[in-house]
Amino acid sequence: MKEGFSSRVDDVVAAIRRVTDFVPHAAIVTGTGLGPVLDDIRLVARLAYADLPGFPVSTAPSHAGELLLGMLGDLPVVAQNGRFHLYEGWQGDDIVLPVYVMRALGAKSYVVTNAAGALNPDLRMGSAVLIQDHISFLGVHPLAGPNDDRLGLRFPDMSRAYDPDLRAAAASAADAEGVALERGIYAAVHGPEFETSAERRFLRMAGGDLVGMSTVLEVIAANHAGMRVLGFSAVTNNASGGPDQQPDTLEEVLENAAIGGDIIRRILLRMIREGTL
Repeated sequence: MKEGFSSRVDDVVAAIRRVTDFVPHAAIVTGTGLGPVLDDIRLVARLAYADLPGFPVSTAPSHAGELLLGMLGDLPVVAQNGRFHLYEGWQGDDIVLPVYVMRALGAKSYVVTNAAGALNPDLRMGSAVLIQDHISFLGVHPLAGPNDDRLGLRFPDMSRAYDPDLRAAAASAADAEGVALERGIYAAVHGPEFETSAERRFLRMAGGDLVGMSTVLEVIAANHAGMRVLGFSAVTNNASGGPDQQPDTLEEVLENAAIGGDIIRRILLRMIREGTL
């Protein structure tokens, strides 16, 4: 991290605290087309990213660019309605800044969602996938540089980057809701271009089931900050790289994200009702 990063976190937290003293227990981040996951929040405060000092702003399609604080069921939450990506030109520090802000506000668990292509041909469009682990092909490391011990350990363990207990609770909630929840490994690439067919075949051979352009830097930061992480992907397009590979479109991504997002929303609400999130 760059020198002065902690001051950036402190400045944003101070600006939020001038608006509300609400203390969230969980943080939620929504990816492309997944904003409706947050529709059930009973708002205490809605803050535009542009109004927070030194905060990046979202430029990706369907990313509203606002921080929401309120109650999701009986759970106090803070939520990012829209995230940041390397392909937008943001740096690693910019992308993970909200993670440390939400941790400083009080969040102890971190729920990350994304829209992802299916490297694994067995994954259906519009399905929801519980992220088991990830592989980074981003070439960027958010913890590089000086470490502030107030934020986290110099060498955080990533062997259980996605909390096993939260994953088990999500699987149980899916069963209780009667919805299918697949399992998969998420591979992260830089973007913004969709991957070539050869790249997709390589990512599949490397162990990936899903491919996307986000999530990994945030999950590293959340683990560094001592948060328990739960991750979901909504499968939005076929990314198998096979001979029948069709061109990808943003319209297809958004349509399928809405379907998978509704499954994720139901699972999260069930987890909250059961007190497992």
